[in-house]
Amino acid sequence: MAGGVGSRFWPKSRNNFPKQFIDILGIGKSLLQLTYERFLNICPADQIYILSNDQYVGVIKEQLPELSAANIIAEPSRNNTAPCITYASFKIANLNPAANIVVAPSDHLILREDVFVNKIKEALEFAEQNPALLTLGISPSRPDTGYGYINYKRETQGTIYKVARFLEKPNLEKAKEFLSSGDYLWNAGIFIWKVSSILDALKKHAHDIYTLFLKGAEFYNTPQEQEFIKENYPLSPNISIDYAILEKADNVYTIPGEFGWSDLGTWASLYEVLDKDEQDNVFHGYNVNLQDTRNCMIQLPKHKIAVIKGLDNYIVVDDGDVLLIYPKNKEQEIKEVSKNIVAVCGKQFS
Repeated sequence: MAGGVGSRFWPKSRNNFPKQFIDILGIGKSLLQLTYERFLNICPADQIYILSNDQYVGVIKEQLPELSAANIIAEPSRNNTAPCITYASFKIANLNPAANIVVAPSDHLILREDVFVNKIKEALEFAEQNPALLTLGISPSRPDTGYGYINYKRETQGTIYKVARFLEKPNLEKAKEFLSSGDYLWNAGIFIWKVSSILDALKKHAHDIYTLFLKGAEFYNTPQEQEFIKENYPLSPNISIDYAILEKADNVYTIPGEFGWSDLGTWASLYEVLDKDEQDNVFHGYNVNLQDTRNCMIQLPKHKIAVIKGLDNYIVVDDGDVLLIYPKNKEQEIKEVSKNIVAVCGKQFS
């Protein structure tokens, strides 16, 4: 899934070039390219599909030139994850009714890729043998309020556990309770299932979405597919797969994992995974003179020199036409701040 706008990474991530296409780690590859390469360890390239908004088809082709154009599934509108997963599932079922599917965001970081691949393969084997909907759960390391949580039944034998319920992002007090109980995982948004299992779940729990895309059964993987999708996709409800299916289904399982995962959802989460200097600053750019500055995330254009003194726990991002200087502990406000800037100054800043 590569259709998000990454608004919490503003101003680096913009509507016309969001974070999945950015070399945000400074290693010469975008997050999309890293995710694509990761899944080459699981399946061949011709079985990897990129789900994205149609405005990004050009940049996807540019960043993944080896990928067939037929493997880019373009959405004409942003209607959240349930419709895009439903569309892709019908399209894949048309090609192979026995297919197994892994659904993964394109903008996540995985540091221990060997562990991740083994977890995915374990999940695929379970999904192949059982009509189950699986999600990878991340063992929480802190009481984070930025993630949804999975409450799972630890009394289950083995390494795959029945999910009791999904919970939305909690307040800090609840997050502390979840961490101390040991019965909760972060919801990473990585799903594994047979195509028949997800279609059955959609038919049962999201019948309106299922029926809408079922109407196109004769058109998938034909020249008429795009005409059908262009007309019907915008009619689908704006709803996540969590709300539409996972919070309702009784055949949901999870595999806990510790594979160096981060959703890189915010500047602070990026700061956590990058190398720091002796003052705990992360710096990307050409040259900087830091004095009495610590715990900061600083990104500057390669041609710019900066002199910074007296900052502690700040985000500093200069993206050419926008300069952001913001307290790191208030970064959840950046999404709304960017909307206000757009409203005042115009769309060129979104």
